[in-house]
Amino acid sequence: MTDTTTPSSGKPISIVTPEPEADAARRRGLRTMRTLAVGLLVLAAIVYVATLGRDGVWGYVNAGAEASMVGAIADWFAVTALFRHPLGLPIPHTALVPKRKDDLGRGLEEFVGENFLQEEVIRDRVEASTISLRIGEWLAEEEHARRVVDEASEVAAIGLGKVRDDHVVDFVTQALIPRFRDEPIAPLAGSLLTEVVHDRVHHGLVDLGIVELHRWLVENPETFTQVLLERAPWWTPPRLNEVVTAKLHTEALKWLEDIRDDPRHHAREALDSMLEQLARDLLDDPATQARAEGLKNRLLEHPQVTSTVVSLWNALRRATLTSLRDPSGALRERAVVELLDFGTLLRSDAGLRGRLDRMAADAAVFVVARYGAEVTAVITHTIERWDGREAAEKIELHVGRDLQFIRINGTVVGGVVGLLIHAVSQALGH
Repeated sequence: MTDTTTPSSGKPISIVTPEPEADAARRRGLRTMRTLAVGLLVLAAIVYVATLGRDGVWGYVNAGAEASMVGAIADWFAVTALFRHPLGLPIPHTALVPKRKDDLGRGLEEFVGENFLQEEVIRDRVEASTISLRIGEWLAEEEHARRVVDEASEVAAIGLGKVRDDHVVDFVTQALIPRFRDEPIAPLAGSLLTEVVHDRVHHGLVDLGIVELHRWLVENPETFTQVLLERAPWWTPPRLNEVVTAKLHTEALKWLEDIRDDPRHHAREALDSMLEQLARDLLDDPATQARAEGLKNRLLEHPQVTSTVVSLWNALRRATLTSLRDPSGALRERAVVELLDFGTLLRSDAGLRGRLDRMAADAAVFVVARYGAEVTAVITHTIERWDGREAAEKIELHVGRDLQFIRINGTVVGGVVGLLIHAVSQALGH
C-alpha cells in the first residue's frame, strides 16, 4: 500500500506497509487459521446432518454437533463484526473498528499514557535495566572502545569536511557578530573582572609574567642594552650610555625580584587597586562603559576579525582531520584509552553507576513529562488519518490469526456444552 494523500489534506490516508514480506506471512497465517475454523464448522454441520433424527449415542453426537455449529457461527459473527459487516449486512454494532477507530486511537493513547509513561514506571525500568553497568562492561573491552572511536572519528571527519569557509563566514557575520554587538560588554566584563580580583585569580598570571620577564632579562642583557642604546640621545657619550643602561638593567632585575618575592609589594597592590577600580567603572561609570562599547564595536567592525576566525578554524580543522583520519594517531589512541578507563571505572564504582542511572532516569522522566503528551497524541492523530476500511484490514492482519482461535474454541466448547446439556436433559427426562 502507498500513501495516497498528503498529511495536510485532512483526508484519510492509505496505510503504508513498511514490511510487505512480514505482512504476506501474516496473511498466510490468517488464511490457514480461517480455513481450520471453517473446516471445523463444516465438519460439525456434516456430523449434524449425518446424525439427524437418531437416538442413543448418536443423539448425543447430534446434540454436540448442533451446539458446535451454534458456537462456531456465534463466534464467527463476533470476530467478523469487529472488522466488517457480517455477510455485508449493515447490522447494528458491527464493523466496529472502521466505525470507531478514532475512539480506539484515543483509548490506546490514554492506555499508553496511564500505564507506560508514569514516572514510577519509567524510573523502575531505567534503574532495573542497569544501563551504566552494561555500558561499562561493553566499553571495558578494547575492541568495543576502538569501534566507538572509529565510528565517532568517521562521523566527525565527515561533518568537519562538510563545513566550508563561507559557512564559517556566514556564521560569524550573521550570528556571532550581531549577537556580540547587541550584548553590552561592560556589565559582563565588569562582573567577570570583579570576580577575578575578589578571588585573586590574576595573581598566578602576574607571578608567571614576572618570573618569565626576570628570566628574559637575565638571559638577554645585550638585547636589553641594545634596545635602550637605540633610544638614547645622540649627543650623550657612548660610555655614559653604557653605564646608564647597565644600571637600568640591574635595577630592573632588582625591582622584579622584589615584586616576585614580596606578595604585598606596592606594585602588586597598585595593580589590584587599578583592576578593582576598572571593574567598578565598567559596572557603574557611563563614560567607561561607553569606551568599552566603542572598543568592542571597533573590533567587531574590523574586517580582519572574520578572516582571523576563518584562519583559526581552518587550522583547527586541518589538525583535527589529520588526527581523526589516522587510525594510529594520538587523538584516536587517547580516546580509546579514555573510553577503556571509563568502562573499567563504571564496572568497579557502584556509586558512580548509581548516580549515572539516576541521571538517566531523571532525563527520561523529564522528556516524558515534557513531551509525553505529544508522543502519545501521535497515536490518536495517526489513527484518525487512517482510512477506516484499510485500518480494519491492517489490524485484522496483525491480530486476526489469534482471533480465529476464538472461533475454534467456540466450536469445541460449544460441542462439549451441547453434549452436557443433552445428557442432563436425557437424565431429567427419565
